[in-house]
Amino acid sequence: MKPTVMIVEDEEALLTLLQYNLDKEGYKVVTVADGEEAVLMIKETPPDLVLLDWMLPSMSGIEVCRQLRARNETRNLPIIMITARGEEGDRIRGLDTGADDYLTKPFSMTELLARVRAVMRRIRPALSEDLVTFGDIVVDRAAHRVRRGEREVRLGPTEYRLLDHLIQHPGRVFSREQLLDAVWGSDVYVEARTVDVHVGRLRRALNDKGEKDPIRTVRSAGYSLDDQFLS
Repeated sequence: MKPTVMIVEDEEALLTLLQYNLDKEGYKVVTVADGEEAVLMIKETPPDLVLLDWMLPSMSGIEVCRQLRARNETRNLPIIMITARGEEGDRIRGLDTGADDYLTKPFSMTELLARVRAVMRRIRPALSEDLVTFGDIVVDRAAHRVRRGEREVRLGPTEYRLLDHLIQHPGRVFSREQLLDAVWGSDVYVEARTVDVHVGRLRRALNDKGEKDPIRTVRSAGYSLDDQFLS
């Protein structure tokens, strides 16, 4: 089955160009020019990836992204934001809102297609496959089991959910607040310090007998699974 890409863009010429190139690349393409309509369509039939313009009629791309990340059903939906706003502060805001990638207009179609392929490889398989690996760490999502090398890693339910979330987004830094929303849920009140406690438990379970720590602490930012762990 072809992966489905939704393009949310109100600039007709760019929308047509994106649709043509993605269709040629083998994707099923759905187009929409309005932010509110995009949210409604995604609730009914989520695509595999969303190309999302920042400046949209009725609802900005940032707000679309925020609403999608707030729902369990679309929390992990891959989103690439495309926008003419190229300042560093805008890029950080887009990524902090939950975009998986951020591409500034004007961009080459070759680069955009490469970004789409990269996000698909990194995220879509991790969401659909039963076995997800990161180095010598294997998460069996069907059996809710974790192995590191030849040994089984025994995790509590919260530590398991924490690792499962991080391993779906290798290299991406999540703030404590983002991890609280993803692992505990946005409707549950838990202090941010609780994240540190469970990350500590996860580390102790994963790193037996001096094994290399895959979890990176980013000062004043949060945690990620460290890409350098794989090298």
